[in-house]
Amino acid sequence: MSVSQGTERRSSTEANRVLVLLVFAVGINYIDRGALSVSAPLLSRELALSPARLGLLFSAFFWSYSILQPVAGYLVDRYDAKRLLGGGYLLWSLATGSVAWISRFDVLFQARLILGAGESVAYPAYSKILIRYFPENKRGFANSVLDAASKIGPAISILLGGLFIARHGWRPLFAWLGVISLLWLLPWTLWGPKVSTGGQPSESGRVSVRQILGRREAWGTSLGMFGLGYVWSFLLSWLPTYLVNERGFSMKSVALLGSLPFWGMAGTSVLGGWLSDRWIANGASVTRVRKSFVSGGLLLCCANLLPIVFVHDSGRAILLLVVSCLALGLFTSNVWAITQTLAGPRAAGLWTGIQNAIGNMGGVVSPYVTGVIIGRTGSYFLAFVACSAALLAASVAFGALLGEIRPLNWDTHS
Repeated sequence: MSVSQGTERRSSTEANRVLVLLVFAVGINYIDRGALSVSAPLLSRELALSPARLGLLFSAFFWSYSILQPVAGYLVDRYDAKRLLGGGYLLWSLATGSVAWISRFDVLFQARLILGAGESVAYPAYSKILIRYFPENKRGFANSVLDAASKIGPAISILLGGLFIARHGWRPLFAWLGVISLLWLLPWTLWGPKVSTGGQPSESGRVSVRQILGRREAWGTSLGMFGLGYVWSFLLSWLPTYLVNERGFSMKSVALLGSLPFWGMAGTSVLGGWLSDRWIANGASVTRVRKSFVSGGLLLCCANLLPIVFVHDSGRAILLLVVSCLALGLFTSNVWAITQTLAGPRAAGLWTGIQNAIGNMGGVVSPYVTGVIIGRTGSYFLAFVACSAALLAASVAFGALLGEIRPLNWDTHS
């Protein structure tokens, strides 16, 4: 074996090891984030929370998470992403565990804000690390595996968390999650990225917020992510409560049935990432491949999500939910690969931060608006209509504002 082959093999081994660690980080991220959702039916009764106040509690995470995204992206482009991700991870794990001992709404609200602050560094760091380790024709699958983990996390949270709560209550769930989450930091410290994941040293080589916001492509990906953020946060926050209160399922049934959409989304995300990489490797243009997956996924999700409110049979409603999420997985499998290609290594962290900030404003709006709708109408009808409208708007944003998907030249501001 030649020296170059040995180096390539070691590099590939390191890249795969880092990817596995990131997959676990994403999964734990979403398990911790979704613990409140699966606990909501019992927690809201114990703390006497109205639907509007519960919606405000759901949205608190997205307030700090969204606002701090550009800051996190700025830091990731300038400092070591490995250390920044480790520090954020520690903060959000401690915030998760603390909920087990909280009995006041205002303190719980603060814990959710801290959780969002800790997790704000995650996706900018993921993008920065992936773009250093994976070329274009392998980036779709790498992103899709991480995206699948973001769906498996809620699936596990609803499935195992729901069964755990039914047996032990919601407080022990948060205590155990906080302790178990911290275990990830040990392998990350030992086997995390070895290549430099910091930013460029010179001021002239840096890409500014103004440069990114001056690109229509950035607005296309960001507004598209706003639509995703609205629907995604609705599913993460309100799905267990919807299944209990509107469809009459028990917590045990919610644990099993409520996790199905997320398992399905994880599967189509991995499949979509693998297919897109194969399509590109066989000669298709990156633009055609990425746009086909993102636009098709959004429209298919919309076509199956809206009819749920007109279906009286709960089994058919669950089926439509699963199909909607299967379609959404096709979108999410490719959306971050688009961002990483356009931004390039110099701007991947900051662009991701800005995009996630705008995208997760949908997460700020959606849980609270849904709570207000339910509180005033006693129905989820308008909540599903709003989600469908958000999906259509996202599809328009991607189609109208994204041109050719290629690395942008930041030096000429073209």
